[in-house]
Amino acid sequence: MEKHPMTTLCYIEREGQYLMLHRVSKKNDVNKDKWIGVGGHFAPGESPEECLLREVLEETGLTLTSWRFRGIVTFFQEGYGTEYMCLYTADGFTGTLKECDEGILTWVNREDLTKLNLWTGDLIFLKLLQEDAPFFSLKLSYRGDTLAEAVLDGKALDGISPDALPAAGTGI
Repeated sequence: MEKHPMTTLCYIEREGQYLMLHRVSKKNDVNKDKWIGVGGHFAPGESPEECLLREVLEETGLTLTSWRFRGIVTFFQEGYGTEYMCLYTADGFTGTLKECDEGILTWVNREDLTKLNLWTGDLIFLKLLQEDAPFFSLKLSYRGDTLAEAVLDGKALDGISPDALPAAGTGI
């Protein structure tokens, strides 16, 4: 069965840290060796929130009690296709962190995120999250692992780097 093109991704926050997943366990993983938040593909009939809650529980053992829908990220990669990702942050949860069969879960200080092996486009939306930007739409197009295009709220970003972003809330 073909995977649903809709996904969720959540950055769970705790004391200045994000819970990050180092994707080292799955075979044929487009995210192999990358660090990402937690989430996954929608199951048939799920809403974004239902997918978010299920995926976080499955991957981490945590039940979210407070979360925020932050934006839509459209990913396109040659040979992979298009994925529409509902991006969340969460700052409340219950439960005990468990081992994840997709990789290694680690709490990472927000200021250390740029030291990790991240997708280039992830740096853009992580900056938007940290600046508490209003709800956004971000399109990221890749050729292989190289970010070829970034479009924020319908406007191309020059230089395709987090430094090219305006301050949160100022528009482009």
